Amino acid sequence: MKRGKKYLAAVQSYDKQALYGIEEAIALVRKNTYCNFDASFEVNFSLNVDPRHADQQIRGAMVLPNGTGKSPRVLVITQGAKEQEAKDAGADFVGGKDMLEEIKGGWFGFDTIIATPDMMGELGKLGRILGPKGLMPNPKTGTVTMDLTKAVSDVKKGKVEYRVDKEGNINCLIGKKSFTDEQLVENFKALYDVILRARPAAVKGQYMKNVTVSSTMSPSVKVNHD
Repeated sequence: MKRGKKYLAAVQSYDKQALYGIEEAIALVRKNTYCNFDASFEVNFSLNVDPRHADQQIRGAMVLPNGTGKSPRVLVITQGAKEQEAKDAGADFVGGKDMLEEIKGGWFGFDTIIATPDMMGELGKLGRILGPKGLMPNPKTGTVTMDLTKAVSDVKKGKVEYRVDKEGNINCLIGKKSFTDEQLVENFKALYDVILRARPAAVKGQYMKNVTVSSTMSPSVKVNHD
């Protein structure tokens, strides 16, 4: 892949093989974030897990201490009295089968779907549409629940979902360029602690092989995670 002059200059400004403390790593990423928009800051965990085994699949969600810097659009699929609860909680879109028909027709004007358990039978019929986009609600991430008030509130506050991919990696948003370094470090540490506690009992030896932070269009910086 051909890289631009700014990217190449950024790569040459530090040692890509060195391990940095998280505070220094965030500062380096910020220094080398040369885009003019509010870039996203992300962390990648390379884990010594084999997701082919059910007991080594890592998936969940958490609310970052300082949010994500995004304003997610929330769709709640429910019916009856729960529709008003979802509206009162601040959901952007609320409905039942009518909303499912909209999705079938190609509408995707939302970022997250929350559903009550009684609607999962109907929602499951859209698995081939929602699954590949990572939009299917799941109890493990708190998006299939009867407590719509808490679920909507958590998403609006800055809830992120994490899931290990087939290569054993977890990639997750920790904030924006507009955040302070302290906010980004706090978000990183909160997520790091959650991933660390999620270590499967079946994993022997080193669990975290590599941890890096980066931003939109910036090179990654390795984090000392010992």
